[in-house]
Amino acid sequence: MISNSELGIDLGTANILVYCKNKGITFNEPSVVAIDTNTKKVLAVGKEAKEMIGKTPGTIIAIRPLKDGVIADFDTTTEMLRYVIAKATKTAGFSIRKPNVVICTPSGSTSVERRAIHDAVRHAGAKQVHLIEEPVAAAIGAGLPVDEPVANVVVDIGGGSTEVAIISYGGVVACHSIRVGGDRLDDDIIQYVRKEFNVLIGERTAEQVKIEIGYALIDHDEMTMEIRGRDLVTGLPKTITLTSYMIRDAIKESLLHILEAIRATLEDSPAELSGDIVDRGVIISGGGALINGLQDWISKEISVPVHLAPNPLESVAIGTGKALKFIGKLQSAVK
Repeated sequence: MISNSELGIDLGTANILVYCKNKGITFNEPSVVAIDTNTKKVLAVGKEAKEMIGKTPGTIIAIRPLKDGVIADFDTTTEMLRYVIAKATKTAGFSIRKPNVVICTPSGSTSVERRAIHDAVRHAGAKQVHLIEEPVAAAIGAGLPVDEPVANVVVDIGGGSTEVAIISYGGVVACHSIRVGGDRLDDDIIQYVRKEFNVLIGERTAEQVKIEIGYALIDHDEMTMEIRGRDLVTGLPKTITLTSYMIRDAIKESLLHILEAIRATLEDSPAELSGDIVDRGVIISGGGALINGLQDWISKEISVPVHLAPNPLESVAIGTGKALKFIGKLQSAVK
């Protein structure tokens, strides 16, 4: 029996991951909550709730309580965290009442947004809460030597935001955070299909299209995919065929915003660290890092080697869990 244990939580806009000490990732599910509007009771969390999006009767709504990497609905986030902490600790075999939690926040978040995350975790049953900046967690999770005086450049493309940071000696030297991530790319695809084909598709279909045939701005062998949606003229279901070049055009503007953030961060780099960046390159992590051709495209645009993190989707969660031993140096906890 462990009286109190340590959890690292990646509270993402798209997914929540929990890292338990000595156990690894014990929870990895979508950040979606299904609520009964009459009783305000939480009916499902995670995968089960995501399956309900766009398919529920009027009395049940499936919502994502986080937007652009920060809390949009405090009470629902607290309920979701309570469920997540209970399930993660049960999976890990811990018998604990109040774990110590390290949780990440976007580097561009305000003090009010950080306080909201801190309070939500405390209300969900944590004993102590430490906040760590998301890019630092991603760097630790990717196995970079963040506590050494060398430059580590991390680009973390999440669901709600993209964080670009230069980290040296346990701290963020320069960073840019933009509210463009996987969700924005999904939305770009929905708008493109609506404009070009007069067909409405849902979030889950757009996400599937992005994963299967989404491409960065490079030449490639064309891929196609058939999808179904609702014809906005007749109101009837309709099947259309999309190509990877269409999707490349659809998400082009958002990808250029991400590139701009990377360039702006590199321009802010102190001269002493520039040599490190050329030698060590840039690490990309997060779900958005898995877009076809992204690594090659960014490398070509910034003329610096670009590496994919070993576990792009889990880097931040692993980093929050491992951050406990660095927490003295990284301490940005709200007491």
